[in-house]
Amino acid sequence: MKFLGIDLGWKSQPSGLCCIELADQQLQILDLDRKEAIADILNWVDTCVPPGESAVIAVDAPTLIPNATGSRLPDKLTHKHFGKYHAGCYPANLNLPFAQRTVNFGLELESRGFAHAPTIEPQKPGRYQIEVFPHPAIVHLFNLERILKYKKGRLSDRRQELIKLYNHITQTLPTLNPPLRPLRLCGSLLPQISTTGAALKAAEDKLDSLICAYVAAYWWYWGEQRNLVLGDRTTGYIVVPQRIGDRGEGEEFSPLSSFPRPNHYLLCP
Repeated sequence: MKFLGIDLGWKSQPSGLCCIELADQQLQILDLDRKEAIADILNWVDTCVPPGESAVIAVDAPTLIPNATGSRLPDKLTHKHFGKYHAGCYPANLNLPFAQRTVNFGLELESRGFAHAPTIEPQKPGRYQIEVFPHPAIVHLFNLERILKYKKGRLSDRRQELIKLYNHITQTLPTLNPPLRPLRLCGSLLPQISTTGAALKAAEDKLDSLICAYVAAYWWYWGEQRNLVLGDRTTGYIVVPQRIGDRGEGEEFSPLSSFPRPNHYLLCP
């Protein structure tokens, strides 16, 4: 079973791409790349996962946008439940410049047989796609009190935060279930954390895509037993792993009576 992570460039900037595979009860990195054109990204997907082969693709971008204005339900939920970690996401609506690009990307994946999977039967083969958001995933997977702020600020500060992410990936993901194969055995696929802006952004995109790919694997492996789903197929949704070591106990997650459509819930165990 393969798991692809795509840190999609919402406009025209390059996208981080990661492909990992579950074999012998371990996840191994097969490819870690970066491409700019949507056609090149889709060709990469087709190469990694030929027709008929099972995989989960996790995309860091709003591929389902039902609303013409304002914010989607999952966008609001990230602020409600992850705002204290500084992990709220940008609003998405159909009138924003990126909407056509991100929605069309989801449709391209659907045309290849990757069905949206806001619910899933754990460990069932198939071709699925989900929306993910690295910031809350990082907070929960690595049991942090706030996000790692490697996207904005002074270059030296961003670099230090990205090094922290690199260390969490190399030290923590091999201890989780499913485990990422110890990275010393994965060759030199992981990027170096550069001291220059452009190279730092390239490393950031690749590491974000690796987080996306791991969330895809975690969702497929555990389903709703150890993951949260913000929203649903109608509203758009974001899959977030439960906090490691906590499994959701004591968290503030609950049915969303504060939102106007009571049939929409934050799905949790």
